[in-house]
Amino acid sequence: MAENIIVIDEGTTSTRTMLFAADGTPLGSAQREIQQHYPTPGLVEHDASEIWEATLACTRAMIKKAGGADQVAAIGITNQRETVVFWDRMTGESLAPAIVWQDRRTAADCAALKEAGHEAAVQATTGLLLDPYFSGSKIGWALRNWPQLRDAGERLAVGTIESYLIFRLTGGVHVSDATNASRTLLMDIEGGDWDAGLCDLLGVPMSLLPEITGCTTTVGTTDPDLFGGAIPICGMAGDQQAATIGQACLAPGQTKATFGTGAFILSASGTTRPHSTNRLLATVLVQEGDVRSYALEGSVFVAGSLIKWLRDGLGLLANAGESEGLARSVADNGGVYLVPALTGLGAPHWRPDALAAISGLSFASTKAHVARAALEAQAYQAHDLKSAFAADGVDWADLRIDGGMAANDWMAQDLADMLDLTVERPDFVESTALGAAMLAATGAGLYPDLASAAKAMRGTATRFTPALDAAKRKTRLAGWQSALAKVLS
Repeated sequence: MAENIIVIDEGTTSTRTMLFAADGTPLGSAQREIQQHYPTPGLVEHDASEIWEATLACTRAMIKKAGGADQVAAIGITNQRETVVFWDRMTGESLAPAIVWQDRRTAADCAALKEAGHEAAVQATTGLLLDPYFSGSKIGWALRNWPQLRDAGERLAVGTIESYLIFRLTGGVHVSDATNASRTLLMDIEGGDWDAGLCDLLGVPMSLLPEITGCTTTVGTTDPDLFGGAIPICGMAGDQQAATIGQACLAPGQTKATFGTGAFILSASGTTRPHSTNRLLATVLVQEGDVRSYALEGSVFVAGSLIKWLRDGLGLLANAGESEGLARSVADNGGVYLVPALTGLGAPHWRPDALAAISGLSFASTKAHVARAALEAQAYQAHDLKSAFAADGVDWADLRIDGGMAANDWMAQDLADMLDLTVERPDFVESTALGAAMLAATGAGLYPDLASAAKAMRGTATRFTPALDAAKRKTRLAGWQSALAKVLS
């Protein structure tokens, strides 16, 4: 019996395919960058055809490394969650740009719905807030503004990234797993299906949407012509849920933070759906069969993309890794604070209109102070979320971190210092892909359930413990709150 697992990890800036052994050992990786398009300020788009071609190339490379399709037990998929794709059911070809989760074009629409008093009902059904971050308002906007979608009629299919990739891989299966579906503003997360009232509110015909399925369900097999054989697809989850699973945060209260393009903190809550009064999100963590487990989530829109902007937009860094050395080269932040609201502010503020700001600059300020301020901002944003989680009755005993930025030792220690708790980083930091591998291994029958897969496949970790005195922590947090207040006002 084949025991290798292929994981397609389709992110915001790149597509990657990884090959895993059944025990979670990574055996290989292929990656291609994905171009982001910015038609006007606040708008972010992808070319779905580019995503498909990159996925195909990377997956073929890893199947070849595995020894062929017959050596692969299953394919798992994890993806940027709220990004929406529009395609032709007959050909699979995309019909319009994919609207990325960072896109803010529906901010006015969401504000109008809030003003009309709809947010409480939306939150009660979906666990989410009315924000352009989520998929539903994007779909409604596209149907109103792109004639080619209306002209497509019954040929039009809509879905998030995993839905589109499954359609292309299988040659026509139109499904979405429960974790991705729970990020659309269209799903009743307790009932487990699309909500007709919400679809009507956001102008989304239910006939366009995929069937919602479990995360370890076998949804189909790949077209044999793609990879030289049919491979089951049976492990799907949005990237943040997959990372939570990859960190083995399945028991209530276990918490992870992923520092990728954005930063996303999830705390597992078991089969009981959480309810937030502090503008956090309730989301589906995983669905095994018909059993759904939930998580409380705080979403920060700008994390690793801030370092990329310092490198590419401002030219302050030669490469992302340089930020750690610069941060260490100065004794403190020199009074410089950076509020990274480059695409608005997410939880717990939810201010899509907010603009980024660097404050406290003087002639004594250097690029090292700015780079340090950018890294410090990650701990400050995490601290704001920790306070909101605690107010909702979910305090963190420790924090498990992953994502590209988590490789930065200075930032990991700063998180421990500012949060005043132990931060744990797995030695294999690609928790998102590992979580999808756990789901696929479970779906393929290599493990009896997800908990067993997580226990067997998660590796070792490095721990960072607090080393900053309380007075310095208090001073830094006060400076952050002052800088944040200026942006919010």
